Amino acid sequence: MLVETGRVVAVETGALWVETIRQSTCGSCAANKGCGHGLLNRIADGRTGYIRVLAGPAGTDGCAVDDQVRISIPEQVILRGSLVVYVLPLLCMLLAAAGAGSLWPAGSELASIGGALAGLLLGFALVRWHAWRHRHDSALQPTLLEVLPGGALRVRPI
Repeated sequence: MLVETGRVVAVETGALWVETIRQSTCGSCAANKGCGHGLLNRIADGRTGYIRVLAGPAGTDGCAVDDQVRISIPEQVILRGSLVVYVLPLLCMLLAAAGAGSLWPAGSELASIGGALAGLLLGFALVRWHAWRHRHDSALQPTLLEVLPGGALRVRPI
């Protein structure tokens, strides 16, 4: 299970909106300068992201804006999501390029290029459909683990 700390920016019924800061560990890696991931992190490091977090076992009753919270997401969700987002469009592109090249052998190069483009677009559409289909699946959503002590100072009515 992956655990992250963030700050509550909004409270809904049964969910929170949490602001997290992207941090990179590229400074400790030996391939820092030769890695594309390192380049992207130098561009986007320190930017904030907003995540909708379900209540989970802790509940949202004691949460308020500016509270520090700990959230979690199962590792298999990250792994499966990566496979869907990266592998599905590539697989569709390769299959469509091979299929178009075999259907139209006279103009096989142009047909393969067109098939690859159509397959890539189909793969992106399938990824979008998969995200829409699972948008309310609670097993794929981040959940609240706990509200950390020392959060925002709250003024309570007397």
